[in-house]
Amino acid sequence: MPFVDIRIAGTATRAQKSAIVADVTKALGAHLGKPASAVQVNIIEVSTENYGAGGILIADRPASPAQEVASADGKR
Repeated sequence: MPFVDIRIAGTATRAQKSAIVADVTKALGAHLGKPASAVQVNIIEVSTENYGAGGILIADRPASPAQEVASADGKR
């Protein structure tokens, strides 16, 4: 039985998480021959204030142009 943990810095919508679970389940079925009922997916949303890389918190990084566009139109 495959167990998959996915950590996301920040948050995702319910629809995005649902799509991730569906895609990961399908991929494991295709590549490992596992039935969908056997695949377990755990999505962990990590606050950007609780995660750092390159010596700084993710929350303190300047926003990339793609993130600014996504924030402006309400999409993630």
